[in-house]
Amino acid sequence: MGLNAEKWDEANLPQAFFTSVALHSTKPFLFDKIDGQWLGKSWDEIADKVRRCASLLLDKDIKAGDRVVICSENRSEWAICDLAIMSIGAIVVPAYTTNTEDDHRYILEHSGARFVFASGGMVASRLLLAASKNSDIKEIVTFNNDENIVGDKSTKVSFFGDLMEEYQPCKDIASRISAQKADDTCCFIYTSGTGGRPKAVMLTHKSIQSNIDAAAELLDEGQAKENARFLSLLPLSHSYEHTAGMHLPFQMGSEVWYCESPDQIALNLTEVQPSLMTAVPRLYEVLHDRITRGVRAKGGLSEKLFFKATEIGAKRAKGEKLSFMEAIQDKVLDKLVRNKVRARLGGRLKFFVSGGAALNPDIGFFFLGLGINILQGYGQTEASPLISANRPGRIRIDTVGPAVGGVEVKIAEDGELLARGACVMKGYWNDDVATANTVRDGWLYTGDIAEISDDGYISITGRKKDIIVNSGGDNIAPSRVEAMLSIEPEIEQTMVDGDKRPWLVAVIVPSDDLVKQFGANSKALKDAVQSAVDRANSRLSQIEKVRRFVLADEPFGTENGQMTPTLKAKRHIIRAVYEDKINALYPKK
Repeated sequence: MGLNAEKWDEANLPQAFFTSVALHSTKPFLFDKIDGQWLGKSWDEIADKVRRCASLLLDKDIKAGDRVVICSENRSEWAICDLAIMSIGAIVVPAYTTNTEDDHRYILEHSGARFVFASGGMVASRLLLAASKNSDIKEIVTFNNDENIVGDKSTKVSFFGDLMEEYQPCKDIASRISAQKADDTCCFIYTSGTGGRPKAVMLTHKSIQSNIDAAAELLDEGQAKENARFLSLLPLSHSYEHTAGMHLPFQMGSEVWYCESPDQIALNLTEVQPSLMTAVPRLYEVLHDRITRGVRAKGGLSEKLFFKATEIGAKRAKGEKLSFMEAIQDKVLDKLVRNKVRARLGGRLKFFVSGGAALNPDIGFFFLGLGINILQGYGQTEASPLISANRPGRIRIDTVGPAVGGVEVKIAEDGELLARGACVMKGYWNDDVATANTVRDGWLYTGDIAEISDDGYISITGRKKDIIVNSGGDNIAPSRVEAMLSIEPEIEQTMVDGDKRPWLVAVIVPSDDLVKQFGANSKALKDAVQSAVDRANSRLSQIEKVRRFVLADEPFGTENGQMTPTLKAKRHIIRAVYEDKINALYPKK
């Protein structure tokens, strides 16, 4: 598995893929759920389609170094196109399905893309509208044979399935792959844009491969590599899933099953029975809420046993010594409670891997208490993206673990975390100034404030540009306060504010259950949220307490532009939307 550092000079990602194909040939590989049935394709079948897709691209005059956009929900066609683009030396440009027409127009123009693959429906329609204003895009190929695509038909629309029948496998694909160097750029990953227009991060075969080798070493330590089955949920347009949910399992010879949608995650977990899954903290928060709501609704002895299992399990996960009676209860609860929870998650799950944002430690200890291992890691798109991760058997869920293999970390004088290694990006496309500000003397300036323990475990304490400095000069990390608020069942989402102000305030999205129970904006609803805020405040220091709040008009989402596609809050957007209400929470000057 994997390619060693010594081979980087002649190795690249499509070469590693075809090495896996030769090893696994007729074994099942990629699975999609179509018309209610899971359908799988073998390694040989996928490799054949990669070769055919390469022929398609070459016929469309796509050359080495050209940029090709992929915009689709996770599916086998996504992987086929990614590998075909890389195989001919072109550059993959993933785009989020939640992008607006304006987002697409910017990415097409900024990247200089020459060709587009899209799923269908509104995803393809928005891209078609953007492409109609871009003279470089002559054709869009859709994965769905969809007649509902609307837009300027001056841009040709073709169906991927038909083209795969029409084109023969590329005969010289091996020589084209061999011509590529490890330091060649293979993809542009656009940052999620929490602070404005996204930047295009140039990642190379070498930078991604260094992450793959480090992640494989970590999974090997947890004995999770053999017969691994991945459930792919996080968008493949995110660097995290692109590396850890696609190219990593491809080199491990693993099966990859593409989740239908976040709404179907509970069903897909039981159907697929994955051994590994990567996701952002928001998923684990949703699973936590669903599980606890179900348990509380059932009530009685079941509820008492469940929460006793989480309490004792969390105590054990924290390294605290169990009493004699607790040790006995722990073993009994494993059979009565934890085995049932594990079965609901498929029964074969070895690890959830959390990244992309900070995981609330309470959520982490909840799952650990139920015997579900979560490996919290940390990274950035600019690092391909993996920088650190907790190790199997040595999990400290309130940290992001030590640096992974091949990565060196240190803390700058102002507390910023710096990282160095082969994983660091080549730079930002067409932005030398931002590149020079972000990578200095080989060190990636992450923008995150962190602490490193004596044994190397990293704790992220805040984001430099998000740190709130109140009018008293105190520095406050809003993410910690938000985590404390969001763990309360009455609170779905929250954004904390208070820069240059005397105290903290929050914009709060109440839970759906609470709104249904009391009605939107009712006094009873506000009182229930206030009780939740009071409970959270009891666990916070004086300067971190939220003094006042407003209820949000609607949930933070990608549709209203208040969250990134990776479900991180766009603080500047939320702040702007609720600016007048936030200002009204403070005394008039």
